[in-house]
Amino acid sequence: FKNMKNQQDVWLENLCLQGVQKEVFPGVAAGFAYRKTNNWQRRISTCGKVCNMREADYVKDGTYFDLASLTKPICTTLGIYHLISAGKITLADSLISNLTQGGGCESITVQDLLSHASGLPAYRAYYRSFIPLTDIRNKKILVSMILQEPLEIAPGEKQIYSDLGFILLGCLIEEVSGLSLDQFFHNVLIKPLGLENELFFLPLKTSGLHHEDNKKFFAATELCPWRKRLICGEVHDEHSWLMGGVAGHAGLFGRVEAVLTICELLVDIWHGRSSHPFIKNDIVKHGLSYRSPGGNWALGFDRPTPGRSSSGHLFSSESIGHLGFTGTSFWVDLQQERIIVLLTNRVNPSRENKKIQEFRPYFHDRVMEKIEEMK
Repeated sequence: FKNMKNQQDVWLENLCLQGVQKEVFPGVAAGFAYRKTNNWQRRISTCGKVCNMREADYVKDGTYFDLASLTKPICTTLGIYHLISAGKITLADSLISNLTQGGGCESITVQDLLSHASGLPAYRAYYRSFIPLTDIRNKKILVSMILQEPLEIAPGEKQIYSDLGFILLGCLIEEVSGLSLDQFFHNVLIKPLGLENELFFLPLKTSGLHHEDNKKFFAATELCPWRKRLICGEVHDEHSWLMGGVAGHAGLFGRVEAVLTICELLVDIWHGRSSHPFIKNDIVKHGLSYRSPGGNWALGFDRPTPGRSSSGHLFSSESIGHLGFTGTSFWVDLQQERIIVLLTNRVNPSRENKKIQEFRPYFHDRVMEKIEEMK
């Protein structure tokens, strides 16, 4: 690919600056890519600070963001695609027996979980029943609580976007692979792509909590009322944090260029130009092509909701994407071969800032218009 930064790209910086000036987020790393003359063309811009404090460092291309729910497609979904490619599981499989401990979860399939049609609740604030201390027992307790949840609807009937289902998928990957989720992600999915230093989990035991360097290299998230401190260089999501910073629904940190690279690979696989060494192309294409009967979901990826999508109005129906609670997102138009990645720390200092809901579609529309001019 060609990564170009010149005076012609000031418009992207100005677009990012609008978000900072309007206090949508303290800082941002944004990028887009499109195909031209058989090559990927990229633009990347950064703006603002890693924290809303006056003395905070500026966001750079190399700043790591808490990707939050982008963990679901980048780690967990691709991980399941690998296990299917390797013949270790199928989409029709129910949860492996030693994960199930009662409740209604025995009837949920892998496909149900990937397409958010498990019938599990959207969310439960389990963390409120825990004191904010890391404990090796937390994960087992949390998973048991999920497995005991009564289903709100029969599996396969309706899409209910749920963290709970992807926590279970993360556990399933660990059980089948015999590796911890962070080891699996590093060894199987990312190291073969040369991205091991660009996309990773930060297990709490090794993340060096409160280290001053974290304030330089990581975008801060919330001034957390539960943990009673500013979160920086450790996962924002409370349940992932209780599970040691590694979970199927949240926990990944990454740079904007690395997310662009993953998205470019998906487009290249879709068009038959490339592949992942440990995932079969036909599995990826099936997952991205899948359309859930009762909603907009592909297998592990969202699709634009007609008329009111965070992707704006210019992505085709052959598009996939995902949002992250901390203010991160990517949208990929498989048909038009266009990608937009937006990484922000909109929850800093508080998750009550929801201005990004209006800014995202505006941002995507402006970038897509500019891409059209460039092509």
